[in-house]
Amino acid sequence: MQQIEQLYHNDFGVAFFWIKDQQTLRHKVQLVFKETGFYLTREQIQEFSELIDLSCQSTCCSDCEMRSRCHKFLLKTPFEALDLAVTQKEVYQIKDLVEGTLFQLDLNTYLDELCKN
Repeated sequence: MQQIEQLYHNDFGVAFFWIKDQQTLRHKVQLVFKETGFYLTREQIQEFSELIDLSCQSTCCSDCEMRSRCHKFLLKTPFEALDLAVTQKEVYQIKDLVEGTLFQLDLNTYLDELCKN
């Protein structure tokens, strides 16, 4: 089994870098949640975050008789031909995973730049 360097995790999933030949592969992040794995660049993770935000805005539960109890809806991904069927609760867990990953990436970049000086 390959080694990993964990970036972020929550109860729903995990984000990490793969380690190959004792080198951390930092050009992409592996996101794993709900039996699904995405291998994304930072830009794709940012795009996914924006798609999640759009989805949260367009899902208007306040006027719906189901009031956040609907079964599933489709969540867009950075891959045009791929949507995920998720519940409202799952989309918020995915949102936390994606935003936590972006925060950790930005923090790591900041600390790497700071330590160069």
